[in-house]
Amino acid sequence: MIEKAAKFIKSAKRVSALTGAGISVESGIPPFRGKTGLWERYNPEILNIDYFRKHPNEAWEIIREIFYGYYGVAEPNMAHRALTAMEAHGYLHAIITLNVDNLHQKSGSKEVCEFHGGLRYLVCLNCSKKYHSAKVDLQIIPPLCPDCGGLLKPDLVFFGEPIDEAVKAKILHEVQHAEVFLVIGTSGEINPAAQIPRLAKANGAVIIEVNPDITKYTATITDIILPGKATDMMRKLVHALEISCD
Repeated sequence: MIEKAAKFIKSAKRVSALTGAGISVESGIPPFRGKTGLWERYNPEILNIDYFRKHPNEAWEIIREIFYGYYGVAEPNMAHRALTAMEAHGYLHAIITLNVDNLHQKSGSKEVCEFHGGLRYLVCLNCSKKYHSAKVDLQIIPPLCPDCGGLLKPDLVFFGEPIDEAVKAKILHEVQHAEVFLVIGTSGEINPAAQIPRLAKANGAVIIEVNPDITKYTATITDIILPGKATDMMRKLVHALEISCD
């Protein structure tokens, strides 16, 4: 199946990828859902925009621990580097990621569309100015806007907030034009993100799924399944493409 997947990728005019929590688990980042997920230990209300506005101190205590703790020390793994190498060699044109960990960018990928936003910036809820998170002192919480004194939040899509229109437009472009769509480390359980590969399939894309487990996609839209960990499968895939990601 690896060779078959590589053949489709080599012959395609445009290849896109959708990545989920499964690609970053091997970098030490726990998923949000499931038995070992973060929501088993923390209250998901911290990422509800109304709760955040009403209880910024409590929310920021946990946000700081999760996102600037677990996430802050994580490094890209072989799967991230494989996608970066594919992009560099012209085999991958865009990544749509459901993750907020910045690991694709850290790996060197250029065309990354963050469905749920990312951790690199904090945004002011009052004046909408953005600040690089590394330049904000998170020892003092809640962090406040240096310009207007408003409350800062991670530049993520919280529960109760809409997906950015520019992100929607980018995703629409990819699902309409990709001839091959890689689906890596996401199970298709949560909408609206779960519909992205389905829209690509409806527009004629070949779906290549990388996942150790059976998912909502496997028996319905997947054309080629690479059943294993993202690092193992992506290492084999780039080898079949005759490129290096080491």
